[in-house]
Formats: sequence, structure tokens, C-alpha cells
Amino acid sequence: MRLLWITNIMLPPICAAMDFPEAPSGGWLFSSLKRLQAENIEIAVATVYNGKEIISKKIDNIKYYLLPLHGLDNTKYQHSLEVFWISVKNDFKPDIVHIHGTEYPHGLAYIKSCSADNVVISIQGLVSVISRYYCAGISKREILQNITFRDLLRRDNILQQQKKFYERGKIELEYIRSVKHVIGRTSWDKAHVRAINPDANYYVCNETLRDEFYKHSWNYDSCEKHSIFSSQAGYPIKGLHQLLKAMPIILRKYPDTKLYVAGDNLTKRKWYRISGYAAYIRLLIKKYRLDKAVIFTGVLSEKEMCHRYLKSNVFVCPSAIENSPNSIGEAQLLGVPCVASYVGGVPDMMRGCEDNMYRFEEVEMLADKIISIFDNPSTISMGTHSALCRHNPRENAERLLSIYQNIIIL
Repeated sequence: MRLLWITNIMLPPICAAMDFPEAPSGGWLFSSLKRLQAENIEIAVATVYNGKEIISKKIDNIKYYLLPLHGLDNTKYQHSLEVFWISVKNDFKPDIVHIHGTEYPHGLAYIKSCSADNVVISIQGLVSVISRYYCAGISKREILQNITFRDLLRRDNILQQQKKFYERGKIELEYIRSVKHVIGRTSWDKAHVRAINPDANYYVCNETLRDEFYKHSWNYDSCEKHSIFSSQAGYPIKGLHQLLKAMPIILRKYPDTKLYVAGDNLTKRKWYRISGYAAYIRLLIKKYRLDKAVIFTGVLSEKEMCHRYLKSNVFVCPSAIENSPNSIGEAQLLGVPCVASYVGGVPDMMRGCEDNMYRFEEVEMLADKIISIFDNPSTISMGTHSALCRHNPRENAERLLSIYQNIIIL
């Protein structure tokens, strides 16, 4: 079998070979790829980069292709990629093509130029649906009050960002309508795929997570008591603003509570780089006097992220919408107690832990769930066993391989 993966990011080996910075997300993709390498198949991985010529390199028996975008914005369909995709197809001659994610149009360019035969797409997020929830409960008045110089310069305030998601969603709909095979993981993404393309063959395959998270176990005695960890905060749907609104209630009972947020401090960037959402976060931190309670960790490596989970008393996923967030899977694998909003595909991941879920808008419920975990120090994640089954590397690789074989037969 000759397998071509089309991804949204460059994987670590090609980044190292080209001396490009490694993407901070998507480590799970490389973990999955390493498992497939153990099988008797030839693999190639293709993506786009900000260059002017097509690049191909073989590293550790995997062929990598980088297709040039000529510095153009990859949020629009690039007809110029079609000739490069034909070149890749003729060079590698794949038996099956697996497109990871429908958020960007370069995979659609492959389908347009080389057909959808033996092509399967994996649902990651669904931007066509996410666009509905993008403002995440922030009122139009609050958005307009927090528009910054950066927003004006880039024409990129929260409402404009929502519109961009909506436009990208049109590309996603074309993806899903154009293929016969789709891989998903949750009842949420299955329902939406069926609504968009009822004739598509839908397959379930869970994700293999980053290696480090299979090696450790959370222990209450070793964690920082009354510490909260949230792994993303870059834009509204990740819900940091809701967690900040819950903090005064938590601090009233546990005044030593600390909230750790992965990533750079959005509020400390230079004035001309502050986004409207960052300005809103800064406003909430000031309003609720949280400057000493909220700590941005900076960008964390895989090992550093794992350590942050292990040091935390509770992990919180406060998103306005998600499909199957790997952050919850990582926390559950480690055994960290989890609290999550009841949105999208998250309930599928929190089966058996429903008592730790809340409606996204209810910051009082969010606070109460966190306080309940602080009140019960023996609490461990009830989702660990499910996570070990769901993210089993060997079983997921075997399942993915069987999907490929089934598609080739069909």
C-alpha cells in the first residue's frame, strides 16, 4: 500500500531538515504516523509552505513534499497548487490519500486536480459549524468597545474573524460533499457529516496522542493545590473569558487559587499587536482583580505541557464549541481531574464524568464544579480507563489501516 497524507502543518522531521520552526500543535499527527510506519506500507506526507518551489525529501523512509504558496494567504482556494498536486501524484502514485482536516483549501486543490478516488478526509474541527459560536457569548457592544489598533489595521476584530470562519466553512462544505469517505470520532461530527453528505461512508477512528502522555500518572499529593490549568486561550471559542468570570466565585472560597493558561500572555504584547480579544481578557483581569491569580505559562513543549498537567489540581476545557479536544484526552490519560463545557463532541469524551460538565454560559456552574474538585482531594479522573482505550496507539493504527484497506476494496 502506498499512502499519501495531506496535512495542515509540517511534521517535526521535515521541520528539522529544513531548519523551520516546529508547529506548536499537531504532535499527535506525528505520533500516529510513527505507529503506521511499523506496518508494511510506503508513506508520503505533503503540505504547503511559504516558498516558491516544490520540495521533496525522504527522511526515515517517509517522503515529504512541500508545496509552495508563494506567500499567498492559504484561506482561499489556490488554483496554482493543482499542477503541483498532479506532480506529487505522478511521482508517488498513492493507492490512498488521507486529508487531515478540512479547514484549509490545499487538500481540496488535490481533489480538484487529481479526483476524489480513494480519498478519505478526517474531521478535526468543523469551521462551518464553529463559526456559529465564534463570539462565544461576548456581546457586540463588548466587541466594539475593545477594538484595537491591530484590529483596525488588519480588519480583524472578533466579528470579522467570525466572518472569515464562515467563509472557510464554505470550503469545508465543498470538501465533505466532494468525497465518498470521511473519518470522524464523535456523535457530533457524525451528525454534521450526515447532514452535509448523507451518501458518504463514515468511519470511526480515534486519535493517538503524543508519546509523553502515556508515560506518567497524576498524583494529588504531587500537584499544586487549588491550581487550574487551561491549555488554549488564543481566540474566543476557547472560553478563557468564561473561566475568568468564574474565578471570583472560586477565589471567595479558595483565595490561593491560581489559573495557569498555556501560551504567551495575550495581554502583554506591544500595543500595536494587542487583539480585541486580548484587550477584553485584559479588561476582565483588571475588573476582577486577577492579575496575581492568572499566570500565562508561555509556549510549552510536549514534556513541559505534560508537567503542567501533572502539577495541576484540575484541568478545565471551557470552550464554546469543540469536537474531540486532545487536551481533554491528554488530561484523562494522565488521570488529572477534568471539568468541561457540554458542547459539540465533548460529551462523548466525558462519558462517566458527566457530573463534571456544565453549560458553557453558566459560569456559576463552572465555578461550582471546580470548587467541588478542590473540596474532594481524593478525586481523580474517572475518564482514565476510557481514555486509555480511546487513545490506544496500536488499536488506532490497526483501525486506520483497516479503513484504508476497505476504501481500496470499495
